[in-house]
Amino acid sequence: MDDQTSHTDAQRSYAALLPVAVAFSILLAIGALVWSFVLQNRLQKTEEKLAMTDERAGTLQQRIYASDARSRAASETFAQKLGTTQAQLDAKAASIMKQQNIDNAKREEAEAKLSENVVAVKSDVGSVKTDLGSTKTDVAATKADLADTKTQLQRTIGDAGVMSGLIAKNHDELEDLKHKGDRTYYEFTLQKGAQPTLLSSVKLQLKKVDQKKGKFTLNLSSDDRNIEKKDKTLYEPVQFYSGKNPALFEIVVNNVGKNQVTGYLSVPKGQ
Repeated sequence: MDDQTSHTDAQRSYAALLPVAVAFSILLAIGALVWSFVLQNRLQKTEEKLAMTDERAGTLQQRIYASDARSRAASETFAQKLGTTQAQLDAKAASIMKQQNIDNAKREEAEAKLSENVVAVKSDVGSVKTDLGSTKTDVAATKADLADTKTQLQRTIGDAGVMSGLIAKNHDELEDLKHKGDRTYYEFTLQKGAQPTLLSSVKLQLKKVDQKKGKFTLNLSSDDRNIEKKDKTLYEPVQFYSGKNPALFEIVVNNVGKNQVTGYLSVPKGQ
């Protein structure tokens, strides 16, 4: 009786666990199916990625082949050009060396000629030193001749047709003339339109001035005579005779300004 009861309880317990086992099995089957589906999707994506990778690898390989071909072509071209350039460089180097040899030969020739010229110059220096003494003597004589020429150039024919005395072109030269002592000199500055200026026994009055042309017109009074000296020029001796025993008087204007002239009256000693 007890064994029968135990067997019945066991059957009941098994019957109660059966649905749970079946449900668990179903869940496992569903899980396996889902996992299989997921793995299949992953496998498909992986295969697609592998296919794309293979395609890219093929394209890259083609590019590498093309690049290698271009590199080989460029290398061959460069080698050809390098061969040509090297030949040109060799030719240029040969040309430069040839020109250097020519230049060296010319330089040696020039140095030889220079040595010959130096010897000749040293020989000439002695004769030049000898001539230098006589040249100095000649220079002194020339200076003396120039001094005489300068003196002659400072004399000129006056407006009365008489050779004048020495002409002073400024105050310093006039002072030199005064020291010679053969004539008396009176300096003056005449203004246009001013009253006559008395110098020794002569009165001078400036009537007209042309600064641009260096010309002027004077009125002079001497021995109760009035004389007009018209359109006279710079450094021109203006000559006239005056005195009881008529002697040559000279007027020299050495500066013509605006509305004025500056110069001097030259009178024989004793007048």
